[in-house]
Amino acid sequence: MAGVAMTAGQTHSFWQDRPTLVTGATGLLGGWLVPRLLAQGADVVCLVRDWVPQSALISGDWLNRVKTVRGEIEDQALLERVLGEYEIDTVFHLAAQTIVGIANRNPVSTFASNIGGTWALLEAARRSPGVRQIVLASSDKAYGEHTGEPYREDNPLQGRHPYDVSKSCADLIAQSYATTYGLPVAVTRCGNFFGGGDLNWNRLVPGTIRAILRGQPPVIRSDGRYVRDYFYIEDAAAAYMLLAEKLAAHRELKGQAFNFAHDTTLTVLELVEEILHRLDSSLTPVILNEVQSEILYQALDADKARRVLGWRPRFSLGEGLTRTISWYRDFFGAGQPPLQAVMGS
Repeated sequence: MAGVAMTAGQTHSFWQDRPTLVTGATGLLGGWLVPRLLAQGADVVCLVRDWVPQSALISGDWLNRVKTVRGEIEDQALLERVLGEYEIDTVFHLAAQTIVGIANRNPVSTFASNIGGTWALLEAARRSPGVRQIVLASSDKAYGEHTGEPYREDNPLQGRHPYDVSKSCADLIAQSYATTYGLPVAVTRCGNFFGGGDLNWNRLVPGTIRAILRGQPPVIRSDGRYVRDYFYIEDAAAAYMLLAEKLAAHRELKGQAFNFAHDTTLTVLELVEEILHRLDSSLTPVILNEVQSEILYQALDADKARRVLGWRPRFSLGEGLTRTISWYRDFFGAGQPPLQAVMGS
């Protein structure tokens, strides 16, 4: 993963030799988080369900530097074994079915992984006294649809569609374990991740870049008016680690949720046009206008993370897009992604 950057507040000594479990390590966020953890000396264990050769974890050869456990996130007995045998201190729970369209077509499997997997992990952690921090990935979708204002952490969680409901439920379950059992879990609610290494071409950013680089018009499934908060993946990985550090130092953060965002919202069409501009392309997007069961307006207020955690994004939305486009240029030009990490401050 080229150019993995560190942010202020993340110290090498905190992570040195720290037994750390990452679920969902073959996903986009896991592909950036695992190298960052390794760079700071963490002893990383990855829970992997499917073997995905194109994922950053595997194609970047990170498997030689982590312990890998194969299994399902819903398998509580397996999770208890992993937490106990590897003496896990810190958990990043990223594993989930993350695609809205798949959730609409297959709600039961989405509920099983996103909700059942969450309670299995938290119950396993409750039975494992060595676990000291858990950072759990929720989503802006957990808020459901509100009145057109940016979401704040005290807004109710009121998902209505399958993916949104799965995130609302998982989020509330995490809060219940913190409140009832004192489990040291904090929740992240982020916007739409984008960045190099995302090979799910159904997602807007990688699908748009691939189409343009191939000389094909990008396809917009909606009418282009849907508003989203887009969050660059290197900033996301840094935010997760910072939250874990702060949770270790300030136990009053358990049960709390934090929004992380660039505070820059765009319509889908505006984002596609921005990518077209950055690639100097005159192609015209194809607008299918066939999306159903999605929220029209979603934006996040990240003021709490700035105030309480001292968090700041390192990259602007534009800088994130520039780095992302560069990654995909290399990927399609060389036939494989530039996955040799260059760690720096």
